Amino acid sequence: MFSMSVSSPSLTLTPELRSRLESWLAEDLGRGDLTAPALRGCHGRACWRAKADGLFCGGVFVEPLLHALDPKARVQLLVSEGASVSVGQDLLRLEGQASALAAVERTALNLAMRLSGVATATAALVDQLRGSSVRLADTRKTTPGLRVLEKYAVRCGGGVNHRCGLDDAAMLKENHLAWAGSMAAAVAAVRTSAPWPAQVIVEAETADQAAEAIRAGANGVLLDEFSPTQLQDLVPRLRLLAEQRAEGPVVLEASGVDPGQLHAYAATGIDLISTSAPVTRSPWLDISMRFESTAV
Repeated sequence: MFSMSVSSPSLTLTPELRSRLESWLAEDLGRGDLTAPALRGCHGRACWRAKADGLFCGGVFVEPLLHALDPKARVQLLVSEGASVSVGQDLLRLEGQASALAAVERTALNLAMRLSGVATATAALVDQLRGSSVRLADTRKTTPGLRVLEKYAVRCGGGVNHRCGLDDAAMLKENHLAWAGSMAAAVAAVRTSAPWPAQVIVEAETADQAAEAIRAGANGVLLDEFSPTQLQDLVPRLRLLAEQRAEGPVVLEASGVDPGQLHAYAATGIDLISTSAPVTRSPWLDISMRFESTAV
């Protein structure tokens, strides 16, 4: 449905994404903006201004939203996606029918403030990992309908994307293992039916489960709610176990972590830290739209 760059924080505006943006605009417009007659025939200019420090994300969606109402309107981006901004800084300029600028304001700002908040929170966590090779990944704890955009915001903040959906990779969790009867049976069943490039990840809540997952041939092991002290001892043992198997290296991922201790987790030798915190805990970045009235 959506096309997101794997190597950089960019998002292709597919017909599906354009349609979704327009549906969000239609939600606010309802049967039509009742203030539009007051602005009929008026030409307007406006700018977006940051009211807080952070990272900017979501400016690329302003033009398609505005063009849905005024195809001739112009949008000039003054900062790039994922760029640091400070209080009082102008972010973009708009020009077009005043009625269109007024009608688009809330939908466009809401989206950008939400995504900028996610990007800002992600960057703060990524900063804790600076100097290490550990990457920060998101999760599937996203707002329904906003997943691809929230994951895009994580990339703008310097993070990487975990699964975008259940069809990206197979992650066997506690319930899967309980219902399947055994870890080996669950991994074997997925291997039999999934396309050959598909990765199999197993969530482990104990050291024994982690070792069993590696012996069963998992490509990755998600170590859930382990402390840095526990991982300091466990990670080398799991690496050694992986070296003894035919399937090759395994990706070791820490999840259920304390966002304030990422540096300590990175020192354990893991490959990846996954957290929902940038999406589930981040405040919006405050941005305002300032108008300049002009005669036709």
